[in-house]
Amino acid sequence: MCGIVGYVGSQDAAEILLKGLEKLEYRGYDSAGIALLNKGGVHVFKEKGRIAALRKAVDQSASGHLGIGHTRWATHGEPNRRNAHPHQSSNTRFTIVHNGVIENYKEIKQELLGGIQFNSETDTEVIVQLMERFVDDKGLQVEEAFRETLSVLKGSYAIALMDSENDHTIYVGKNKSPLLIGIGQDFHVIASDAMAALQLTNQFVELMDEEIVIVQNSSKTIKNLSGQMIHRSPFTVKLDAKDIEKGPYPHYMLKEIDEQPFVIRKLVTKYQNGDGEITIDENIREALQETDRIYIVACGTSYHAGLVGKQLFERIAHIPVEVHIASEFLYNRPLLSSHPMFIFISQSGETADSRGVLVDIKKSGYRALALTNVPGSTLSRESDFTLITHAGPEIAVASTKAYTAQIAVLAILASDCARNRGIQRNFDLFKELGLAANAMEIMINRKEQIEEIVWKYLSVSRNCFFIGRSVDYYVCLEGALKLKEISYIQAEGFAGGELKHGTIALIEEGTPVIALLTQPHVSGNIRSNVQEVMARGANVCMISIEGIEDKNDQLVVPHIHEYLTPLVSVIPLQLIAYYAALYRGCDVDKPRNLAKSVTVE
Repeated sequence: MCGIVGYVGSQDAAEILLKGLEKLEYRGYDSAGIALLNKGGVHVFKEKGRIAALRKAVDQSASGHLGIGHTRWATHGEPNRRNAHPHQSSNTRFTIVHNGVIENYKEIKQELLGGIQFNSETDTEVIVQLMERFVDDKGLQVEEAFRETLSVLKGSYAIALMDSENDHTIYVGKNKSPLLIGIGQDFHVIASDAMAALQLTNQFVELMDEEIVIVQNSSKTIKNLSGQMIHRSPFTVKLDAKDIEKGPYPHYMLKEIDEQPFVIRKLVTKYQNGDGEITIDENIREALQETDRIYIVACGTSYHAGLVGKQLFERIAHIPVEVHIASEFLYNRPLLSSHPMFIFISQSGETADSRGVLVDIKKSGYRALALTNVPGSTLSRESDFTLITHAGPEIAVASTKAYTAQIAVLAILASDCARNRGIQRNFDLFKELGLAANAMEIMINRKEQIEEIVWKYLSVSRNCFFIGRSVDYYVCLEGALKLKEISYIQAEGFAGGELKHGTIALIEEGTPVIALLTQPHVSGNIRSNVQEVMARGANVCMISIEGIEDKNDQLVVPHIHEYLTPLVSVIPLQLIAYYAALYRGCDVDKPRNLAKSVTVE
């Protein structure tokens, strides 16, 4: 979601902030702005829309060695220039950017900020107005006022604040929303994500909840809200800035689709020892050995990967699994088993809904495993154990390679769990993953055929249905999500057998239906469902797997082990979504209203 960049040092901050914000575009946003401080005061520039629009709005003569920037994903107030960050206090002394949600902002307005004329509809503005009030009315020093302000706030925040009377300091605060301090030679940078600052440094200090940092060009001082000093060593981000470039690709999404076979092969090397056996932390093995039920908690695409994971664990390791949407579990906790084990799946490791569940279940003493793409992320730090998906940076909002990486790691974990429980496996997982990577590559090379399918079935359609059974149903959910989120075509995934229980009423002449068939035991059933919708006029695209294909099927994927078919069958669905979005002129990498890292509940 929202992104923050800040800089204090010897270089001109304007271009550093703009470039940093461009690196955060993948997170999703609807407006952006920067503020620069120099001897002439604070200069604020902000615009609705993309960073390109902000670049045009920034006065080319504007400069400063200290500045803050922000990309906003609207929560309070519509996306417009007025609500864009940075925001300023009434006397313009204080300027702020903020990620997160202040849950008690209305109470603060009523109880502490009476008489103030607000300039925006945001919850953020109460923070900067509180700063002014505490300094002017209470006579507090700025740092003291900052701690006092943060102690009043309820909710989530990552904050960077400038004081027009201090041209060498940025005040930073963090609670629940991620924030890093980048360390350089005579400069510091503030960023929601290391990718925003990799062009400057790969050395970062992570902030914990309810901490503040006084950031200057050659020093940083971390304290808690009581003012006690905290010492924390920096860590190195092992990521090449080139990894987050598109290269020859027109879109990040297409690049990331193409990277999926490489990711699967990389996972084989990461989780296999010299003897060809699975290598996983013994503590994870012990925890899974002791559990009587696994609870997978996730959101969106990661939730769909979790559904596939459920089938993998139950089929391979014979462990019962429940899969829950994080935002529902948080406020509607189910009855748990005697010895539960939680697996939290998140590409970013910063998903606020999942973290809320993690905090809750940890209070009950339950053990948790984070399955994430980002080492050192919040979920990784706060869980008992972590497994990394090694997918590399995923920039496009629509997740592709993170999904297949999650499924592959879940398959590895389930297979290892079966071995430790003495359950005989009748297949070589790593060999099968290698074959799956080859099959993925074959499907990726069929782009022209898939593009023709899009032209035939979706070029003029406003809706589309995906149907499948067994694990294919779970993949259909993901295919529908991909299509709707980047092409804006109304798409839904359904279990084939459920059609006749209501959904078939929506089928009319020409309705596109994409049917998925990779599981032999439901072959006859799904083909029967296809006949049902065709009889009502549906335009059906049949995607099947070698061995159970029909000569009239529109697309046939290579045969692989039935447990791993989602790794391959999802590829054409990802590409269908991609080409549908292209045909409709949509912004493939940055679809409207969406965010890559959902850091608010």
